[in-house]
Amino acid sequence: MEVNELRVNVWRGGADGRFQQFAVPRRASQTVLDVVTYIQRRLDPTLAYRFACRVGMCGSCAMTVNGAPRWTCRTHVDRVARDGALEIAPLANMPVVRDLVADMREFFDKWAKARGQFTPTRTRADEFAVVKPASRQRMEADAGIECIGCGVCYAACDVVKWNRDYLGPAALNRAWTLANDARDGGQKARLHAVAGDAGCHSCHTTMSCTELCPKKLSPTRSISGLKRATLAIVLRGEDGE
Repeated sequence: MEVNELRVNVWRGGADGRFQQFAVPRRASQTVLDVVTYIQRRLDPTLAYRFACRVGMCGSCAMTVNGAPRWTCRTHVDRVARDGALEIAPLANMPVVRDLVADMREFFDKWAKARGQFTPTRTRADEFAVVKPASRQRMEADAGIECIGCGVCYAACDVVKWNRDYLGPAALNRAWTLANDARDGGQKARLHAVAGDAGCHSCHTTMSCTELCPKKLSPTRSISGLKRATLAIVLRGEDGE
């Protein structure tokens, strides 16, 4: 293989698939998504992968690159290649559809289990609710609200690997942002939903989610907030409701 080429091992098939090696030209400012696109367009048009915006806004191009989940559109080859080699696989902790495409239904189903949907308390006939930007709750919500659901934190989570019922960092982070939304009417039900064996108290605080989040969020911090909030409902005697 020439010096200006990359050795790229790409996962092919489903969960019982295997890695296939390709030789890809090495180029300046090359991203991992550029590498995958080159393979699909020039070497093997049957390669399945997912992408959309290519500029770090949608998160749909997330894959496992040399063992770590990353946005491939924002990951430059120079940062992650080891001795001119790359290994690219689908996101971990999710079923594999085919090749580099992970089935994210389980990931989003857990958002629903964590009551990750806003529960309105007003109708369109009411005045807009006023939320002070400097309030403690607003700032807590702001700290985690930029999550775009890419699944990187879920793929990085050791607890999900050990306990497939665990709701995961993204779902719990979403629950925390809503728990701090003064306009939301589902607070009590939400805290009960995240307080069980598969909820926030199962987090071991290994912080992989925080270290690898492409948006620089801290799901670990959000989960800690939920731990305090769920403990408070126990102390108030509301845990049996």
